[in-house]
Amino acid sequence: MEIFRDLHFELSFTDALIHMPKFAPMFKKLLNNKDKIIELTKTPLNENCSVVVLKKLPEKLGDPGRFLILCNFTGFNNCPALADLGASINLMLLSILKKLRLPTLKDM
Repeated sequence: MEIFRDLHFELSFTDALIHMPKFAPMFKKLLNNKDKIIELTKTPLNENCSVVVLKKLPEKLGDPGRFLILCNFTGFNNCPALADLGASINLMLLSILKKLRLPTLKDM
């Protein structure tokens, strides 16, 4: 019965009366499988799940520093570019990309 105390439905009384036949099989299924549901609530967690539940975040690593990558653009001699190791994503308009006439990048 504890399981049903924790169930919350956001449904008006009139909607509940209208949809009662639709909910009857769901409640019947819940009542028939309540032992299985209780077993599922006692399922042991593995390392990956317990980290999320216990809010144990992995240890933050130090700053890897920055380094320069040598780039060859038309009109520039040995143009050093700063590598961004962050998680941010920068977008550029296609028209600006075409004006810069950058070479196409290839996966290594």
